[in-house]
Amino acid sequence: MSPTLHERATALAAALDAGGPRLPPAVLDAGRTVVARAAERAALSAEHTVVALAGSTGSGKSSLFNALVGQELAGTGVQRPTTSEALAAVRGPGAAPLLDWLGVRRRHEVDGPAGAGGLVLLDLPDHDSVVTEHRLRSEHLLERVDLLVWVVDPQKYADAALHERYLRPLARHADVVVLVLNQADRLAPAESAAVLTDLRRLAAQDGLGDVRAVAVSARTGAGMDALRDLLDDAAARREAATRRWEAEVEVAAHQVLTAVGEAGRGRTRTPAPDALVEALADAAGVPVVVAAVRGAAVRRVTARTGWPPVRWLARLRPDPLRRLHLAAGEVPADGTARTSLPAPGPAARAAAGSAVRRYVDAATEGVPDAWALDARARVGAADLGDALADDLDRAVAATPLLPTRPAAWARAVGALQWVLLAAAVAGAVWLGVLAGLAYLRLPEPRTPQWGLLPAPTALLAGGVLAGVLLALLASLLARVGAHRRARAARARLHAAVAAVARARVVDPVAGVLADLATCRDQARRAGGRMAGSRSTGRARRDGVGA
Repeated sequence: MSPTLHERATALAAALDAGGPRLPPAVLDAGRTVVARAAERAALSAEHTVVALAGSTGSGKSSLFNALVGQELAGTGVQRPTTSEALAAVRGPGAAPLLDWLGVRRRHEVDGPAGAGGLVLLDLPDHDSVVTEHRLRSEHLLERVDLLVWVVDPQKYADAALHERYLRPLARHADVVVLVLNQADRLAPAESAAVLTDLRRLAAQDGLGDVRAVAVSARTGAGMDALRDLLDDAAARREAATRRWEAEVEVAAHQVLTAVGEAGRGRTRTPAPDALVEALADAAGVPVVVAAVRGAAVRRVTARTGWPPVRWLARLRPDPLRRLHLAAGEVPADGTARTSLPAPGPAARAAAGSAVRRYVDAATEGVPDAWALDARARVGAADLGDALADDLDRAVAATPLLPTRPAAWARAVGALQWVLLAAAVAGAVWLGVLAGLAYLRLPEPRTPQWGLLPAPTALLAGGVLAGVLLALLASLLARVGAHRRARAARARLHAAVAAVARARVVDPVAGVLADLATCRDQARRAGGRMAGSRSTGRARRDGVGA
């Protein structure tokens, strides 16, 4: 089922909103004008069909107008423009707001057949008038009426200005266009048929397909009944207004699609940002931070698990994370943290800028230039800008790198070291007491024997030796654990850098591509017609509402 006019106009508005300034100004303005006018027309009388008689000077529009309404309401002439302002013949009540919107002041109420639909028949100023104001009034109404009846005469039916300026732009409006060959009485029947055939041929070349064309004579009345029936049928159907604005929406949507191209010509999926994140991580100093995490992890464990008499030496070594203002407790929680990492050098900045540009170029490959330029402008892909560098630095500073407390095994080893030190001290004191007693020639108590060694000697030697060996083993384990801590910190830092890349590069580009996809999809919805729509229109050529 084809979407309704309201659905199409809504889709066109959505396409224009998605495209915004990335669409050509002429396309954007024309589309918004169509949306506004379609809404305005939909809010006015649906009971009346507005039919405009348009044509050049001397084509007999006014005579045809008088013949259709059965009254001499319009002045006639062939030497100069006689219609300076549009004249309306109104059939049916309630058309005043519609005529106000059209800007038609001259109005006459006329009667019609019983049960006939509401009709507003307009006699327009000549489209080729030498008076500019007259032409502008005619064009103003041509842009708003429901059904366009172009009146031509045998002499000027092939006029290039008529076809190039007026009929070709109506290529998608064949359902609401009628060509009337007036003054057919000046031709023999065979000549009239030949001219009408040639008029249809020219209209087909203009893109109007099998547009309706009739030959009439306002002077003799020949063909007038057929034209009058055609207009009455259009008024009874009350579909011409909808078809007119459907065609206008379709034209505007086609212009949008022409501007943005088909989806198949460009890729609308963003590439993987792995290379981008890697380059930004290097520029943010992640390798330096990872090395600092590794060193800080070793320092923290050795300071906890080393042999107590010398472990204070480990604390004399500077903390790598503290030197970078990344130690636990030094990072503010309000998001304003900054590191002491050196600024990225020219090579790192150039590599990061190149990665940003490559990502944007890859993501916008094949899309229209205006959209690609907008994506670059949103990202600022010229180099690694200060804002992006600041965001990367804050992301690094806010990333947790090491737990606040050492691992449980390190704490246990540290406690064991104190036990071993206490044993060594006890052994030393014991030996000292024994030595003192021997020096004073006092009786010595019996000393227990632990294997080959006396107990105090075993305590002293065993405590020292076990402490040193345990410190060496803990140092080895500290380095293994430091590598693991560094890998975990690197993963968290890359995740933080990836979040900055998403916010600063990936998401802005994805937003542009999403707008492009929305613009294309909504424009297709606004301009698309079901397969049966055209055939239905051709089946209604005897009417006007198709």
